[in-house]
Amino acid sequence: QVQLVESGGALVQPGGSLRLSCAASGFTFSSAAMSWYRQAPGKERELVASIQSSGVSIKYAESVKGRFTISRDNAKNTVYLQMDSLKPEDTAVYYCDAKIRPLRDVSFDYWGQGTQVTVSS
Repeated sequence: QVQLVESGGALVQPGGSLRLSCAASGFTFSSAAMSWYRQAPGKERELVASIQSSGVSIKYAESVKGRFTISRDNAKNTVYLQMDSLKPEDTAVYYCDAKIRPLRDVSFDYWGQGTQVTVSS
């Protein structure tokens, strides 16, 4: 059974740093594309960063580019999101997503429960 568990969310001051972790199980982690999404109160969920199974293709939302870094450790079945220079507008619940492709034209997304990040003075 696919399971994703996020951790590392906390209350931090503007300009601070935080590292989120997503522990995965129940599927072949090394074959899955992984992403971080976030949802702020009253707003739609948005894609923050994504990384393909090989790690070659990495993408970031323009709002976090240069400040956030996504990485993965396939040996530990874990994906990370290093967040630096945090801003109040980064406040949101952050979710981990796994895209699993069992067939060439079919893929499925699985989600974790989320972890709260609050940036405030």
